[in-house]
Amino acid sequence: MQLTVMQAEFGVIGGTGLYDPKLLKNVQEITLDTPYGKPSDAITVGELGGKTVAFLPRHGKLHTIRPTDINVRANIFALKRLGVKRILAASTVGSLREDYQPGDVVFADQFIDRTTRREQSFYTLAESRVCHISVAEPMCPQLHKTLTEVAKTLKIKNHAKGTYVCIEGPRFSTKAESKMYQQWGADVIGMTMVPEVVLAREAEICYANISTVTDYDCWKEHAVCVDDIINTMKTGIENVKRIIAETIAKTPVECSCNCNSALTGAFA
Repeated sequence: MQLTVMQAEFGVIGGTGLYDPKLLKNVQEITLDTPYGKPSDAITVGELGGKTVAFLPRHGKLHTIRPTDINVRANIFALKRLGVKRILAASTVGSLREDYQPGDVVFADQFIDRTTRREQSFYTLAESRVCHISVAEPMCPQLHKTLTEVAKTLKIKNHAKGTYVCIEGPRFSTKAESKMYQQWGADVIGMTMVPEVVLAREAEICYANISTVTDYDCWKEHAVCVDDIINTMKTGIENVKRIIAETIAKTPVECSCNCNSALTGAFA
């Protein structure tokens, strides 16, 4: 007998610390293959807030995948195959601003791409089509608005806007780079938003970012280290879980955005 695979309306992409088995009911773990290879790990599907949610650990369950090596095309394709229409993408970031403090949540609405080694489109030479997708406004406006309203209601310190500079990693910045990104107008720095947000747009899936500030990169005090990130994230993870759960419960079934028609006019 063939197992019936649950379909999910929401996708949550984040670290393993974000996933709490107590949050989801009627859980099913699904292993998928895609035309682009395997996703980062098995996808956990369950019910939350009356809706079906698919959770995918971005770096694998044991955090063994470098940012550059994440098979983002496979991750987004797999979520699309499961029926996901909206993605909430959680990440940790360094702050490039004094007022974006460790522990704060930032709902980044723009990005600057400093990656160099990542495929950013499903439409490569093999598909014989070129897709010029627009990411002028990278985040789904409806999902982004709901996130900010939820955080305000929950009285969680947050910033409704922010420009996220995405670097290749896995190394952290030099002080010169950190100061340069500040001059460019970037507010936070991370390693995972691109090409995730771009591929979600190509897949016509709503996407919104939830960034937790863990440090000040290296421009302010001592240089960031992994211990700083882990220690701050331990205290911030519960806030992110609360935001995600409440956002999923409050998001209307019908989309009021144009994310699901993003490919219109994108082909020459």
